[in-house]
Amino acid sequence: MKEIRLHGRGGQGTVKASEIIVQAAVNGGLYACAIPFFGFERSGAPVSAFVRIDEDVIWPKTQVYQPDCVMIMDATLRSAVHLFEGIREGASVVVNAADRRVLDTLDIPGAVACVGWVDARAISTEVLGRNLPNTTMLGAFARTTGLVDVQHLAQLTAEIFAPANADAVRRGYEEVEVLYL
Repeated sequence: MKEIRLHGRGGQGTVKASEIIVQAAVNGGLYACAIPFFGFERSGAPVSAFVRIDEDVIWPKTQVYQPDCVMIMDATLRSAVHLFEGIREGASVVVNAADRRVLDTLDIPGAVACVGWVDARAISTEVLGRNLPNTTMLGAFARTTGLVDVQHLAQLTAEIFAPANADAVRRGYEEVEVLYL
């Protein structure tokens, strides 16, 4: 079973991203479930969501405590949330970062095997007209982890939101820089 923890801020589409990952996994023939965790329900407040993906039925419906992947929608959360708590050996991290120097500020643990970073803010602002990083980050997640198919993600985001969101997914997939540590 692969376990993913998503960190973002209210209004960035973190919970919706987790739901789309689940649907893309199911469309790809896998089992998956999403568990949101809101805390304070206000714009800008830290938000977490949890995803499990497996080839077999998934029974646990709890938070993810030992993630195989951490997706970070907003790198400024490093001062408010323990982003890497419990991260597994060989894990992946997907980060929304304006440039590679942001990675140095995150104190990425040695257990992490690869980091995918993409400027989701710039892409979403260009493609969607506002800073809504979730669909761009979905594309980056697909390329960094290989857990879901980018075409499933693009199709779902076009259906749920608008066709421009599929473009944001594809741009995230194409423009993510994956670093192997």
